[in-house]
Amino acid sequence: MRIDLHTHSTASDGTDTPAELVRNAAAAGLDVVALTDHDTVGGHAEARAARPEGLTLVTGAELSCRIDGMSLHMLAYLFDPEEPELARERELVRDDRVPRAQAMVAKLRDLGIQVTWEQVARIAGDGAVGRPHIATALMDLGVVRSVDEAFRTLLANDGPAYVEKHELDPFAAIRLVKGAGGVTVMAHPLAVKRGCCVPERVIAELAAAGLDGIEVDHMDHDAPTRARLRGMAADLGLLTTGSSDYHGSRKTCRLGEYTTDPEIYGEIVRRATGAFPVPGTGG
Repeated sequence: MRIDLHTHSTASDGTDTPAELVRNAAAAGLDVVALTDHDTVGGHAEARAARPEGLTLVTGAELSCRIDGMSLHMLAYLFDPEEPELARERELVRDDRVPRAQAMVAKLRDLGIQVTWEQVARIAGDGAVGRPHIATALMDLGVVRSVDEAFRTLLANDGPAYVEKHELDPFAAIRLVKGAGGVTVMAHPLAVKRGCCVPERVIAELAAAGLDGIEVDHMDHDAPTRARLRGMAADLGLLTTGSSDYHGSRKTCRLGEYTTDPEIYGEIVRRATGAFPVPGTGG
């Protein structure tokens, strides 16, 4: 069974619509795919309606969090999307995305880069606007060669055009997701190429607070980092997942590039009480 538990659609910052994503997941030979758009469940209904025969859909979201000035992302699976407290926090994060993106565009223009808000809004469409859309606009202008280059330079956490946004405390995120019947996995915890990563002591504290797992097999983790994370997970009693972090054509990763062990997936489903996978032959 091939299981990819981290993908994005046009509901946030991917380039595939939710319907295209599930069709492409089936075409890539996946049995299970999780749709985890940033801070939104807006693509779930379309993905569910378009799900090809034999593909299991796991509903989820990637929650934006911050601790001690450092950003981290929390993958939340199979929570009740109607649970009011978690829904309210997701809305606060989403509402902050537009003014934050506009402020980043203004900073870029102050640097002499002729990007416009209209360009960024057109690229984002109905999705939750964010840095990838601004990075795409910079690519279109020839300012950078790739989204990754934009994230490493102008839009990096310490870059000249970066603007902070409303983000959840990760301990609160765990509490909220658990309260909504979901399961939490910290996304790409040691992806140092993205900027500063939280210290390992914080991961241990999150595990003590109820974190279920960490994403180990990911394109931004090299082999030694994956081995280190597996050892950490064993010590802390955490589940280990693998995923593509697929964004369509916006990034180079492919659907199913990294996958999750079926036994781990089964344990995630067993722990969830807020929602259930939309079943195909993958369960």
